[in-house]
Amino acid sequence: MARYTDASCRLCRREGEKLFLKGERCYTNKCAVQRRAYAPGQHGQQKKKLSEYGVQLREKQKARRFYGVLESQFRKYFEIASSKKGITGENLLQVLETRMDNVIYRMGLAGSRPEARQLVRHGHFTVNGQKVNIPSYIVKVGDAISVRDKSKSSPKIKAVREAAGRVVPKWLEFDAENLNGKVVALPAREDIDIPIREHLIVELYSK
Repeated sequence: MARYTDASCRLCRREGEKLFLKGERCYTNKCAVQRRAYAPGQHGQQKKKLSEYGVQLREKQKARRFYGVLESQFRKYFEIASSKKGITGENLLQVLETRMDNVIYRMGLAGSRPEARQLVRHGHFTVNGQKVNIPSYIVKVGDAISVRDKSKSSPKIKAVREAAGRVVPKWLEFDAENLNGKVVALPAREDIDIPIREHLIVELYSK
């Protein structure tokens, strides 16, 4: 399966803000955005005025990179969002938020979305008692998510829990002692704290 394998910090620098792809490192003075607050590459420090299309494109790329989604996946999610009732941009964010890897991150079981994606792929979690190892799996309201019994003693899971301090959003429930949670509602726009102007993405795909 195709995936991004280059340096994660380059993506943050390209978008000009933290995408929180490196977990705890993003909160320290080692963060690449703080140390080199300009785009990577030979011409990264040059100031460029973006066109309307350029602004829309950058917003789409930023959303993709926040959630770690490839272009073809992102297009598919947009089509799903546009077929639903309601506001297309908010529907799009809702679909992205309910990906399995993002839910694991939101519950505080991973320090970053890339780390959550890896943990899901390695089969550490179940949904309604069934092992799920597909990061793009879309959870539904009422789904019960748990760390597998044999994974609870994993040093990786223990380290993540000890370092965790993230506030779990209200559309999720999480029991830190038993390492399980539940999807109690679909995320509303006010529940999503990512700085994305989703209307620009809708405008881009509507051209």
